[in-house]
Amino acid sequence: MLLDPGHNGGNAEHATEINRKVDIGNSRKECDTTGTETNAGYPEADFTLDVVHRARQILQDRGAKVVLTQDGDRAWGPCIDERARIGNEAGAAAAVSVHADGAPSSGNGFHVIMPARVVAGPADTSAIVDPSHKLGLLLRDAFKAGTGEPYSSYIGQQGLDTRSDLGGLNLSKVPKVFIECGNMRNSGDAQRMSDPQWRQRAAQALADALTSYLTG
Repeated sequence: MLLDPGHNGGNAEHATEINRKVDIGNSRKECDTTGTETNAGYPEADFTLDVVHRARQILQDRGAKVVLTQDGDRAWGPCIDERARIGNEAGAAAAVSVHADGAPSSGNGFHVIMPARVVAGPADTSAIVDPSHKLGLLLRDAFKAGTGEPYSSYIGQQGLDTRSDLGGLNLSKVPKVFIECGNMRNSGDAQRMSDPQWRQRAAQALADALTSYLTG
């Protein structure tokens, strides 16, 4: 399976590279962004990599083969099209992109983003929409039960959203979802996400959802 820790701590020093537009099928979007951070300065890139490392360990202990799109060992990136390609070339049974949101501070909670049906240029999600929806439901339920984090108060419905503008989903040939684990600009969410024990619960929920998907 593929785990995709969103963003890269080095992206800010490589503006030219990450601002380059790439083809996501139905439009062109920036290669990547810097991601967000808490008001105290805890970066999304650090959060996502930590959660993914924790989830990888749990999954490997269960005998799963886990591929990462990046392991904190690149100066910047990878671009969103490469992130999708890594999962495709690995033939991953399932893929999850881990993120944290930078929404207005009044909003809180998590949401899972699933791919819309997009058939345009290099994008064709027809075969992955249904299995990705199944994965999304499992991840939503596991994350809420495992972390106590509420559904997002500001986007989606019941912790779920469907989008056609994310290259990491549009270009995926394997079942894939994104999870925005909380809003880093909200004080309550930021406090939880800055806590290593909460990140361990988040990772456990992520691993449990993938395990359920693969064995169910």
